[in-house]
Amino acid sequence: MLTNLHIENYALIQKTDIHFGSGFVAITGETGAGKSILLGALGLLLGQRADAAVLADKGRKCVVEAQFNIEGLGLESLFAEADVDYDDRLILRREILPSAKSRAFANDTPVQLPFLKALGTRIIDIHSQHQTLTLADSTFRLHLLDTLSSASPIAKYQEAYHEYTSLKHQLEELTVTEAQNRKEQDYLQFQWNELSDARLQPDEQAALEQESQLLAHAEAIRQGLSEAVALLDDESGQAVLPRLRQGKSTLSHIAAYHPAVEALLTRLESSLIELDDICGELQTTADAIAYSPDRQQQVDERLALLYRLEKKHGVESVPELIALRDELDVRLQSIATLDDRIQALMEQVDRAFGAVQSTAEALTKSRRKAGKLLAEHLLPALHELGMPEARFAVELTDSPTYGPLGHDAVSFLFNANRGGDLRDLAKVASGGELSRLMLAVKSMLTSHSLLPTIIFDEIDTGVSGDISVAVGRMMARMADSMQVIAITHLPQIAARGKQHLKVYKETVSDRTVSRIKELAPAERVTEVATMLSSDPPTPAALQTAKELMQ
Repeated sequence: MLTNLHIENYALIQKTDIHFGSGFVAITGETGAGKSILLGALGLLLGQRADAAVLADKGRKCVVEAQFNIEGLGLESLFAEADVDYDDRLILRREILPSAKSRAFANDTPVQLPFLKALGTRIIDIHSQHQTLTLADSTFRLHLLDTLSSASPIAKYQEAYHEYTSLKHQLEELTVTEAQNRKEQDYLQFQWNELSDARLQPDEQAALEQESQLLAHAEAIRQGLSEAVALLDDESGQAVLPRLRQGKSTLSHIAAYHPAVEALLTRLESSLIELDDICGELQTTADAIAYSPDRQQQVDERLALLYRLEKKHGVESVPELIALRDELDVRLQSIATLDDRIQALMEQVDRAFGAVQSTAEALTKSRRKAGKLLAEHLLPALHELGMPEARFAVELTDSPTYGPLGHDAVSFLFNANRGGDLRDLAKVASGGELSRLMLAVKSMLTSHSLLPTIIFDEIDTGVSGDISVAVGRMMARMADSMQVIAITHLPQIAARGKQHLKVYKETVSDRTVSRIKELAPAERVTEVATMLSSDPPTPAALQTAKELMQ
């Protein structure tokens, strides 16, 4: 339940701290005093969008902070999913900065608005006079019946429906893919055939380019090699090797007479051996070179093919062409097996739809029982609320399709008077009747919901006299099992409150501000009497107020 609310620099409220007790809390005040401002501030904590326009002092931030007792509500998993520390004493805080940016905290941990919205639906229900319109909303009606059912299969149905829609979506995507692939299959097959017929080898391009260079310059290379051989060794005696051999012979005759010459002779012999070897390899290389126009044509044609394929497919190497060929092969195999996959998925979709149908039938049966229960329990409440001749029924029909909430369309049929046909609630009920109907519904829900707090915002609009007494009595009964906070203009309802808060305006330094205070017992009598008559209240009104509060 809500235990404390702190508001600072919000609209007409400069700063206020409110303590809320358990049971029935009444909030009263003149029109425009700022009662709805409290709900606006509380709405920020429940995930509503922030607006810098609410800052009374544009130079300071707005702060709204509330404390809740959430023990036993089973919210631990919600906190764990959001990575927020759980505590039975929950502190929510929302700040709006002058820059219009806002920040939200749960137990001093920064949180996002979706978390506050999800949390808000589990800890508080704010019911305004306009919410009576939800009685005409099919979604609300279905949720109401599911809530009233002791063992509604709605969760099982939604699981089956989610499985069905997920599989159906997969089938639709696969069917679209299959149609697209069929259009591309011939082209893909042509591309794969072209790359496959090329018999690509990872390193062949570099080898072919090198061979092409060799063939293109074969004559010049062979001539250069032959000239190098001639310079090293020929019969003219002017070449390098013959002179080195002559030098070796000369040094060998004197090496025995000088140690240094012997060392030089050894070095010369080593050089001669190396140069002999080089000359031999040069000659062998020159002999091996032979220009072949046919081979030149083969190499150039092969390179031209590789270059064309690389340019066509936007790649720069043969390994990339090989990777593309393998990818095309995988896609073609996937297309070949797509029909089998589609057939298997169609069978899964059929089975999933069968599960949807069976769970929807169970859901409809559950809702029919809940509809009878709703009518049985709602009528006595409506009679108590001043509609003794009222009749109410729930009608279920099949909806055109299966949706997230089942296969049902629900109508609330109503007639406030004796005789005449039951007709759709939204077409025959007045505003006051809708308000009382919604109160009766909320009263029923208190025994089926874990919500710890409900706030009624002027739900008493359109009721008066004995009916207002009945409304107050019903709210007081609801407060036996939950915290009920009622913003009201009716003294008959305010008198029922276990705690009474008054909202009022006053002028401070040429500025109007809203304030709120908890009324002591004597002050409560005066406030209720004022609501009954005038300010100051008459003695008769004071006496009536005492009787109402007793």
